[in-house]
Amino acid sequence: QVQLVESGGGLVQAGGSLRLSCAASGTFSRFAAMGWYRQAPGKQREWVAAIGGNTKYADSVKGRFSISRDNTKNTVYLQMNSLIPEDTAIYYCNARFGDGTSYWGQGTQVTVSS
Repeated sequence: QVQLVESGGGLVQAGGSLRLSCAASGTFSRFAAMGWYRQAPGKQREWVAAIGGNTKYADSVKGRFSISRDNTKNTVYLQMNSLIPEDTAIYYCNARFGDGTSYWGQGTQVTVSS
């Protein structure tokens, strides 16, 4: 069983930065890819960034967010810079195996004030 625990969310002013962390149990190196999603109030969950063989970003965060992983700590990070109020959402960590099996964390709230 895989468990994902996010941390690092909080309240920040526009233009500020936050770093989210997602600590994973299980065999971290077996994950084909890990990623971050977010869900704003009244909106569907949307993909933000992913890391596998390479990194990919949604257009809305490209150039501002950076995803990385530390295999020695079983942790994936999302560095968020130049935050804007539209980034306000619950951020979820996702881990996916090669067979498509997917796991989610419980989410961490990010609030950006104007």
